Amino acid sequence: MTVTIVATGAAAEAVERVVPPLVADGVAGRITSQDPTLWGAEAEAESAIRLGWTEAVAVSRALVDDIEALREDLAAKGVDRFVLCGMGGSSLAPEVITRTYGVELGILDSTDPDQVATALGGRLSATAVVVSSKSGSTLETDSQKRAFESSFRAAGIDPIERIIVVTDPGSPLDLAARADGYRVFNADPNVGGRYSALTAFGLVPSGLAGVDISQLLDEAEGATLELALDDDDNPGLVLGAILAGTRPLRDKVGIVADGTHIVGFGEWAEQLIAESTGKEGKGLLPVVLETDAPELGLDLPDLQVIRLVKDARATHEVRAGEVEVAGTLGAQLLVWEYATAVAGRLLGINPFDQPDVESAKVAARALIDDLTPPAPPLFTDAGIGVKALGLDLAGAETVDAALAALLAALPANGYVAVQAYLDRLAHPELEELRALLAAKTGRPVTFGWGPRFLHSTGQFHKGGPAVGVFLQLTGTAETDVEIPDRPFTFGQLIAAQAAGDASVLAEHGRPVLTLTLGDVAADSGRASIERLRELSTR
Repeated sequence: MTVTIVATGAAAEAVERVVPPLVADGVAGRITSQDPTLWGAEAEAESAIRLGWTEAVAVSRALVDDIEALREDLAAKGVDRFVLCGMGGSSLAPEVITRTYGVELGILDSTDPDQVATALGGRLSATAVVVSSKSGSTLETDSQKRAFESSFRAAGIDPIERIIVVTDPGSPLDLAARADGYRVFNADPNVGGRYSALTAFGLVPSGLAGVDISQLLDEAEGATLELALDDDDNPGLVLGAILAGTRPLRDKVGIVADGTHIVGFGEWAEQLIAESTGKEGKGLLPVVLETDAPELGLDLPDLQVIRLVKDARATHEVRAGEVEVAGTLGAQLLVWEYATAVAGRLLGINPFDQPDVESAKVAARALIDDLTPPAPPLFTDAGIGVKALGLDLAGAETVDAALAALLAALPANGYVAVQAYLDRLAHPELEELRALLAAKTGRPVTFGWGPRFLHSTGQFHKGGPAVGVFLQLTGTAETDVEIPDRPFTFGQLIAAQAAGDASVLAEHGRPVLTLTLGDVAADSGRASIERLRELSTR
């Protein structure tokens, strides 16, 4: 087996009970043959145009020579720095691929002015940029492309020589880029963004940066036959049963990298699972956990722990109730895609749409179109501005009291979501809040960087079970960055995205506490971060 899975406890019971009926129904073979009827009549139209990922390995082979030729051409021109502008599946897959292969790729998946400025301020003379957008109309990606075009021109560099576009054929970006003379790679339009790791979206930026993408495809190809067979040992069926077959359903999935050679897989799987399953009040919430995460010692009845290990059949004993998974990166990408599709069938939902992702985009766009000053905070405590939606802060006058009010709204089966609309490269220490709040609440806590999580877990937060409480962290950057030929800046854009998402969450009955930490690059902002960490431990 290219991917080995060892299950214990409720997960093992689910495999024993659920996999045989899946085999009897021919689910694996039907997914491979792209049968759109597997997820019900209402999902059939969408499924019919979203199963191309099952043949991505074969289709993508034709891209390898062109990607390698372009890499050699750029190297001959002195290009050795690559930046990817993309959101969601367009950036998460290349990030896990390049990190696992030890290849450097700059990822610009934010509209934070500081993070944008850092990307623009690199060695432009040696830089090539990959602009990836499936729809070809992603606002963040369009803004990033405009900024790089302007910076290249200011440096005396023709952007047409340095920007490579990846998009679906016929998209607005495809048509405009070809008309302007840009190099364009088209992806299979019958593959959704979160299933696109082994298509042009995953391969072009990774291959240009130096990954041996032929090896990655070989790894995935090794798993294709076993995934197509309707057999009790099929890893896609087994993992699908583990994800969505436990009784009662363990709808929080803790993903722990514990000895695996794969770097950052949890963040990629987080989007795949959450965006695919979180809808109609149902879903699975992936929670990326550290090896010493508080949740691992709490024996939570709704948390299924899956450890990514070097060897799932080693001599050590698997921890009771947990699951261990091992395998190459290419094989695991394909196995988890199959498993997520299987989980959708078990949950009775369409795993290929994302009905609630668009709502936050619409709300943000409305705020951008009407750039009135944002509403003032309810109060300010030691430099931290406090706002709330769907949360009663009557009588609260401190950040401590506001945070206590938010956590008091946490249901017994709920979770906390920390959403930081800040520079993720400059402030990784904010991720420590995840474990601190988990220890404080005794419940699963997710952490997402805004706005990228809007293209990932954002679907689950709005469309899944209404059991989450939300802590938004925003800032006010001292230096903003203009977006060429747009009436708004990056600072205004990220503020609108945060405010728009908060309003949509509140409309869906989810309480939101927004803390504005000021300029986190300044002493006062860093003091606000430290204070928030202290409050999270009380």
